[in-house]
Amino acid sequence: MKYKNILVTGGLGILGSSLIKNLAKYKPYNIYVLDRSKNLNKIKIIELNKIKKLKIIKGNFNDYRAVDRLVKKKRIDVIFHLGAITQVIDAYKSPYETFNSNILGTINILESIRNLNKEILLIFSSSDKAYGSLIGKSYLENHQLKGKYPYDVSKSASDLIVQSYVKTYNLKAGIIRSGNIYGPGDLNMDRLVPHVIISLLNNKRPILRSNGKLIRDYIYVEDVANAYISLMKKMLKSKNRLRIYNVGSKENLTVNNLVNLITKLIGLKNIKPIIKNSSKIEIYKQKLDYKKIKKEIGWSQKFDIKNSLISTIQWYEKNLNFFNGKII
Repeated sequence: MKYKNILVTGGLGILGSSLIKNLAKYKPYNIYVLDRSKNLNKIKIIELNKIKKLKIIKGNFNDYRAVDRLVKKKRIDVIFHLGAITQVIDAYKSPYETFNSNILGTINILESIRNLNKEILLIFSSSDKAYGSLIGKSYLENHQLKGKYPYDVSKSASDLIVQSYVKTYNLKAGIIRSGNIYGPGDLNMDRLVPHVIISLLNNKRPILRSNGKLIRDYIYVEDVANAYISLMKKMLKSKNRLRIYNVGSKENLTVNNLVNLITKLIGLKNIKPIIKNSSKIEIYKQKLDYKKIKKEIGWSQKFDIKNSLISTIQWYEKNLNFFNGKII
């Protein structure tokens, strides 16, 4: 079977756009994105309009017929399912929408594969949140998935559902559970890194929902995109029907540590964040053990946090007018 047609859900997000740019370097691939808005300004700002082999199709992966029609018509060989409601606070405010998108949307993808072609490779984007509270030093891939709050549960459930379809219907899937992704191309101002950078570039105090003491793996988007592509290549050559990997980082920082580093790199001294401490549904500490993916696939983190944040800050400086609501 020749693999040449790739579908990316969530293709206009930070990870999706980085993944697409890297996939476009490989000549055999035609890349399709299913997106509900086809926002031209959004497409332009993340520079996907420059990729000739990319086609953005208006639609929603929550619509089974739209998914099935696209997979069948374009003869999709590989699906990167990245699309989801990704913010803990959004999931808290809208649990029904979160479960509908993150769980039912995933089932729609799986059902399409099951009914059309079980050799279609699915690469599914899970999360460290799927594990729930950390017991021990770090999460291992064989730890139970025990999400507690709406977002965490949506990732635990969808992760387990993917595994169930592989074991029950002999589908082929890879699952990646990553930490907190940052980098150029993130248009979601509710996320920590873009919010802090844009606030500071406008000489405003960033607002932290937490107490600043939460500990997370922060990982550059290019590292994560490389992990997804490495997993795809491995599975296309492998007879193994299911592979699950953590994608973590050497940088395990508190929110305060990260904010202070960004502030220092921008060159500010006197601006301190406003700490609301209003978020009561966050896991205190998360740390991923990622020895398995390094051993079996050869992936490793290549980008250090300081230089990655400098590149990220420069991207937001370049596009500051867009984020300040001005026409680009």
